[in-house]
Amino acid sequence: MEVINPATEERIATLTEDNTQTLQEKWQQLKAAQPAWQARPLEERITVVKRFSELLEANTTRLSQVLTSEVGKPLSQSANEIRGAVGRISWLTGNAVKYLSDEVMNETADMEERIVYEPLGVIANISAWNYPYLVGVNVFVPALLAGNAVLYKPSEYATLTGLEIERLWNEAGLDAGLFLTAIGTGSVGATLLDMPFDGYYFTGSYKTGSFIYNKVAAKMVPCQCELGGKDPLYVADDVTDIAGIAAATADGAFYNNGQSCCSVERIYVHENKYDAYVEAFVNEVRSWKTGAPTDEGVYFGPLTRKEQIATLEAQVADALEKGATLLTGGKKAAGKGYYFQPTVLTGVTADMKVMREESFGPVIGIMKVQDDAAAVAQMKDTEYGLTASVYSSNQARATGILEQVDAGTGYWNCCDRVSAALPWSGRQHSGFGATLSHSGLRAFTKPKAYHFRKP
Repeated sequence: MEVINPATEERIATLTEDNTQTLQEKWQQLKAAQPAWQARPLEERITVVKRFSELLEANTTRLSQVLTSEVGKPLSQSANEIRGAVGRISWLTGNAVKYLSDEVMNETADMEERIVYEPLGVIANISAWNYPYLVGVNVFVPALLAGNAVLYKPSEYATLTGLEIERLWNEAGLDAGLFLTAIGTGSVGATLLDMPFDGYYFTGSYKTGSFIYNKVAAKMVPCQCELGGKDPLYVADDVTDIAGIAAATADGAFYNNGQSCCSVERIYVHENKYDAYVEAFVNEVRSWKTGAPTDEGVYFGPLTRKEQIATLEAQVADALEKGATLLTGGKKAAGKGYYFQPTVLTGVTADMKVMREESFGPVIGIMKVQDDAAAVAQMKDTEYGLTASVYSSNQARATGILEQVDAGTGYWNCCDRVSAALPWSGRQHSGFGATLSHSGLRAFTKPKAYHFRKP
């Protein structure tokens, strides 16, 4: 399997893919190692995870270089991702005892009722390329804290990073055979679905998530899917700092080249603020530098996947054919690398692909709306439900709008952010189940009820 640098289109590594035999051997190692890890006190497991986090922090520069070389994000954004992962681990380790320890729910003179959170066993983590550290940490850290063993299948576009993660776990002192990496493309992931894992945790597209869920349903094991989105954002007419809001929301749409599950993908602006907002938004986008992701000050690097260029071109062509106006960008950048110009479209309508289908790239449509009711109608018109954002000077107004939108996360005067203290979950085609927060810690456990009658 070849690893290609998306900025140069040069091969940077050649790896040997796993096959059915090697995957079975890895599963056997995981199965054999898990019971001893489960038997270790939670405090000892926390110590190992903290060592892993310290190694992430100490090796940020080198790890950022590896990540940037295979996914194309600017070095500063790669470093930000690793620092973000360290922050999430801090919350997870700091709250593991609180949420994974046994709980006495009721106690009387002759009876104790207790919940024990047992690990699932051996889980498969089929992960994503856009944020391999962040979406990985969401799964394999709480899984290990809870006493599980993990087979980690990184995307083929982030395999070098996956191997670095495995190396750091070994260096941190994790028991041998508790965290192993599966190398390969989608066919390797498909093989995992036929194996006897005790849980499946996937991050990626709705199409693949639906396939995985249906494939493993008969096993009656947990199967969580963190899928994509078509996340809407509304700018109300009571906002005052147009320039600041335009800058923040442009970043929410275009950070990491728009390759984020929770990127802003549709923008609705009250007609009274529309013209000023659009002008400020376009000016902000045009001020950002495109170039080699290793260069200082670059905001836009290449897309990670060459195939996504055709998807974005099709969305832009469809919008223009249906009457949209192209304000900037709109096509692949000239020269080597998978670069696509940051693109802003106005005059968009709800039937355009750019307002309905996930873009996962630096393309945004901005629509004028008459009032809050019109904004809500447009925000709700989707098969996805990951996040939704409202910018307004009135929290009650914003909350009233967000309550009407079926999404796992609501933002007021912010967007495109994740907190380890809050559950990360999707609705509809954005998936189901939760990572992070107490829900995410317990997602890798099976609760057992004990009824103890005292003699």
